[in-house]
Amino acid sequence: MSWKEKLSNTRSGLRNLNGAIPDTTRAFGALGKSVKEGGTLDFKTKEFVALGISVADRCEPCISLHVEALVKAGATREEVADVLAMSIQMGGGPSMMYAAKALECYDELAGT
Repeated sequence: MSWKEKLSNTRSGLRNLNGAIPDTTRAFGALGKSVKEGGTLDFKTKEFVALGISVADRCEPCISLHVEALVKAGATREEVADVLAMSIQMGGGPSMMYAAKALECYDELAGT
């Protein structure tokens, strides 16, 4: 399955979840908006942090969503790779496997 298909499936699942627990998903969305718009770090930096955590926590749907946001924010492959290196340092071998997935996702979504 391609990363674009995985993103579509993730969004479909989230829409389904939203239908079941709209108050919770709306509150979580508000939290995301608040942390991305506030503070001193810019949006791209915050997405780099989110990608690193996604890799370390081994969350493939999270990886796809944050890589997509980074592609839209203009992140370069080199920047993403640097974040992935830090994720590997913090998470060891399992993070290395998910870092490979994240770079594959970036390559597909960025068209490289």
